[in-house]
Amino acid sequence: MEDEAKVARALADGLAAERFETRVAATGEEGFFLVTGEAFDLVLLDLMLPNRGGLEILAALRARGLRTPVLVLTAKDTVEDRVAGLDAGADDYLVKPFAFPELLARIRALLRRGRLDPAAKLRHDDLALDPLRRAASRGGAPLELTAKEFEILEYLLRHQGRVVSREMLARDVWKVTARATPLDNVIDVTIARLRRKVDDPFPRKLVHTIRGVGFLLGGEP
Repeated sequence: MEDEAKVARALADGLAAERFETRVAATGEEGFFLVTGEAFDLVLLDLMLPNRGGLEILAALRARGLRTPVLVLTAKDTVEDRVAGLDAGADDYLVKPFAFPELLARIRALLRRGRLDPAAKLRHDDLALDPLRRAASRGGAPLELTAKEFEILEYLLRHQGRVVSREMLARDVWKVTARATPLDNVIDVTIARLRRKVDDPFPRKLVHTIRGVGFLLGGEP
């Protein structure tokens, strides 16, 4: 999230040369909707953004439970500024101007720190999933899931509390970059089958459809 076009372009070009895929937002509002609507490994955040400042955006993201590492890039260099940024939920703070190799080193460190253990057991409410054993249960009762249903449930659990779009499922579960209506239909049918197994036998519903947007596990629809 960077409002200076020249700086944003330089960052995007430099990161692309290091084989990072980037998305650029010129305002905090645009960045907020990008980060809450898609899955990212890291956020680079300028503090002096138009309309909604970086600290406000950062606090809003953390309030929503977003755990994505955030690296603040800013010209504000006082101790008070650094403390405010870290207290708002930043994982690191780099003052402009900076050397690009240092930025890359800090990005790599944050990605190592923030990487989730793919074998760690996942839980929400009375729903549990063990990626290593490929087993899932709710209320202690095993769930009989197909391979694709298991992958979707694992993906929803890793993004619990956040809306998961059909585009995200197509890209990360089906490994398809070009979405098409038939695939959207397959996703909807698979989600419906998963919901019958995960939710129908239980009074508390965990998997919600957000009309026109995607799907949400946990939280309020």
